[in-house]
Amino acid sequence: MRKNDTGAEVRRLQDQLAAAGFEVETDGWYGPKTEQSVREYQQRKGLVADGIAGQKTLDLLSGNLASPKHLTHADIERAAQALEVSPAAILAINEVESLGSGFLANGRPVILFERHVMYQRLKDAGKDVDTLSRQYTELVNPKRGGYRGGAQEWYRLELARQIDSDAANESASWGKFQIMGYHWQTCGYGSVQAFVDAMGESEAQHLAAFVAFVAADPALHKALKARKWAEVAKLYNGPAYKENLYDTKLARAYERHAGAEEVAT
Repeated sequence: MRKNDTGAEVRRLQDQLAAAGFEVETDGWYGPKTEQSVREYQQRKGLVADGIAGQKTLDLLSGNLASPKHLTHADIERAAQALEVSPAAILAINEVESLGSGFLANGRPVILFERHVMYQRLKDAGKDVDTLSRQYTELVNPKRGGYRGGAQEWYRLELARQIDSDAANESASWGKFQIMGYHWQTCGYGSVQAFVDAMGESEAQHLAAFVAFVAADPALHKALKARKWAEVAKLYNGPAYKENLYDTKLARAYERHAGAEEVAT
């Protein structure tokens, strides 16, 4: 839930915030007071203080323990310092470009297996990709597709690993910020397996990989520091970023988080 949402779920959130000691109107509208109360609650609990009532915030309000794998606001601040940008810029990226939770309910990191990448990795290694493509269409294919989503992506990955483990790991995007496995060296890991192991540890590791990825790309890093959101979206998502309005979403998210930082100051 986020600003301007309405309904019974918002009312329940407001009741929980009120029970936690926050002054908030229980009117079922996620207005500025509710957003600020959520942000303050998140700060109190060490969560990413973005004012959005996601599953982690709702779980804590309901009395559930926070997972050590979850991203914290301290992680956001460290990333901002490393990239020499404001926390609002990292919060905007976290809101728009991430997949929400970086882990599935079974504790495994979120992935998306890309069969066309697997095709190219195997081709570069000199494998008979045409024969493999005919045998394993969902796993080795010059065209995108075959996605199953969620935990089923791990099923595809495990099958692909039986063909070539390293190529399979390189052919999936990993974690909260969707970093492709073949960027392991760019991000400073000793091997693709070391990258995969890190992605299984925590969302903080997902963010660390994102920071390394940005730092290794001077054009992307410069665009982020200058808050040129169209350029950031283009370099991070590719030319199709306009179809999903990533640049507009990033700009709006940044403005909201930057405004909240000014209020806090």
